[in-house]
Amino acid sequence: MTFDRSIKIAPSILSADFANFGAECRAIEDQGADWVHVDVMDGHFVPNLTFGPAMCKAIRPHVRTVMDVHLMIAPVDPYIEAFAEAGANIITAHLEAGPHIHRTLQAIRATGKKAGLALNPGTGIEAVAHLLDMIDLVCVMTVNPGFGGQKYIDLSPKIRALRAMIGDRPIHIEIDGGVTVDTAPRVARAGADVLVAGSAVFKGGSVATPEIYGRNIRAIRMAAEAETGGRLA
Repeated sequence: MTFDRSIKIAPSILSADFANFGAECRAIEDQGADWVHVDVMDGHFVPNLTFGPAMCKAIRPHVRTVMDVHLMIAPVDPYIEAFAEAGANIITAHLEAGPHIHRTLQAIRATGKKAGLALNPGTGIEAVAHLLDMIDLVCVMTVNPGFGGQKYIDLSPKIRALRAMIGDRPIHIEIDGGVTVDTAPRVARAGADVLVAGSAVFKGGSVATPEIYGRNIRAIRMAAEAETGGRLA
């Protein structure tokens, strides 16, 4: 993965057709998706149950870009190796998921994967300052994690503060939750470069009509880039 701060759209397959994941991954990539975002939930850390390493391994052959695996689970550490072996390019763990975040990030890095740190909406950014040399991505949750289709929580000041803290370090700021054509400009203006979108990408489309996915992806990208002028921040 070559680092840059251009706007990247990462559709969340939580909103895809569960019976047709391979074709869905191919369809969104063919229609312009930059990354494929996989929301892993355990029914414990968050009130929903979704995917495990076996599913990630099954779709890996269908993903040509970046498999961005977001672990909304606790504990995290016992499962890192399995998700790495399943083909994740980025493994993101929540700051709130355990008491030893350094150990978790070290374990992710030890597998050779990129390490992400996720923050719930109510979590401050103070701890991030002590982790900047261990992370490749900060995922700012703009909904409380657990379900797709929730209403966006405007955390633009938090995103701007993170952007200032990161400076010129090669760390992505990812936004996960409620990203639409309407909210994408706000987060791009604040300094985000990776936009996770579920229902806003998949709504109205299917593997039989993938052009709708493409239309949705382009609309979100254009809305975000209108705020950045297409420049790399």
